[in-house]
Amino acid sequence: MVLLTDILISLKKRWFFMKKVALGVVLSAVVLFWGGGCNSVKNTRESLQPDCNKSVLDLCSFPQNAEAYASNIKEKRELLPKQQSYVQDYYLPWRYAAVPKTAEEVVWPFSTYDAEDGYGENLRPLEQGWFDEMFRRSNFSDYGSLNRFALSLRFTSLRNFPTDKPYFNDPSKAGEGFPFDYLQNSAIHANEPLFVSHMSDDGAWVYVFTSYATGWIRSHELVYLSHSKAQFWQDHIHISLIDDDFPVKDENGNFLFRGRIGIVLPLLEENEKYYTVMAASADGEAKARFVSARIPKKYAVKKPLLFNGKNITLVGNELLKSKYGWGGLYEDRDCSSTMRDFFAPFGIWLPRNSSQQAKVGKQISFEGLGNDEKIRLIKSEGVPFETLLYLKGHIVLYIGEYKNSIMILHNMWGVKTFTEAGEGRVVVGRTVISTLEIGKEIKGYDSSYSLLSRLKSMNIVTR
Repeated sequence: MVLLTDILISLKKRWFFMKKVALGVVLSAVVLFWGGGCNSVKNTRESLQPDCNKSVLDLCSFPQNAEAYASNIKEKRELLPKQQSYVQDYYLPWRYAAVPKTAEEVVWPFSTYDAEDGYGENLRPLEQGWFDEMFRRSNFSDYGSLNRFALSLRFTSLRNFPTDKPYFNDPSKAGEGFPFDYLQNSAIHANEPLFVSHMSDDGAWVYVFTSYATGWIRSHELVYLSHSKAQFWQDHIHISLIDDDFPVKDENGNFLFRGRIGIVLPLLEENEKYYTVMAASADGEAKARFVSARIPKKYAVKKPLLFNGKNITLVGNELLKSKYGWGGLYEDRDCSSTMRDFFAPFGIWLPRNSSQQAKVGKQISFEGLGNDEKIRLIKSEGVPFETLLYLKGHIVLYIGEYKNSIMILHNMWGVKTFTEAGEGRVVVGRTVISTLEIGKEIKGYDSSYSLLSRLKSMNIVTR
């Protein structure tokens, strides 16, 4: 008599056998597809990176490691004057007594983005009714009615409309559509000082001012605090985080937020291994409750860092892990936020947008200069790791020379191309170290659109 258990065991063995055979067939097919039956399958992460042998040669011709360029820096033994005003700029929102701009100044997104050119998340044209609803929800009749200090609880997007839904330009055009959501104004780090103007009509969003941008965040992403608590928070020595994506927890092990380069926190005490910092949590009524959190010293430094080879390697290599994120989407970085976060641990505050960043410090114009003249000027006047190079819509960090080539660190989306099929992009999508003519070997590359050809100016941010 065959027992039910025997039948089940037999079926189970057959199932595992068939599963193993099927898996073997699938893996063999994958190997044949990718390698012609000879080569092993590429690691998934590796295969997503640009193929440096066929597309972007700079990425394998030059070390993608800041340490290789650290000898270019003019090492400093003491802090520069520019490194000692970061806290004043960072806490600007807590010096406001009222909203610093008129309502007419902050409604600019509604005259910039409209139904004529806009596409939604389904890549279909947006209707005028949607814009009307967004304006009604923005509740600008209450602008400046709260005027309260706040702290962000975690990394959050700063939006131009009170919605998470996107606004794309024509997605059929190169360099448009995903991920270029024009309602993504910027992004805010955890525990960043904010000034709150007012709420959306449904209370789901609040309009805030940071030290570098304005926009909407969800109301549950912040906590309010009194003037006295804000002053208490500011009165401490601060540390700056220099590592991305590690969990920050309170003294009871409760998760608060993920660590990220650019986050600044008040220091309570320290020992050989840890900094104990103050962090903000919610008390259940949207009011700030201060808690303590321990940060391993390998993830943070006392602000500000000296400009030297060790420190620029530390910060630069962490940023080289970053993918491209338009306006901070998906907790990634774009070109200007990469520059902001690079300089933050060194005590240099930068504005949000590349055009504004290009005005910080000593400015040198490239107007009327040819490419050779620009190269000579950068080599003679540029200060490695302290100089930004600006072109319309993009900004990069000059890191010195390597094999007689000017080298830059920057976060880029891709290389523009022109072929019979039209304009296109070879996507890079991350922070890289390259020359000013990255992608020149690509078919369809147009030298008139190179970074070098389009450079407008440089500025030494430390002067």
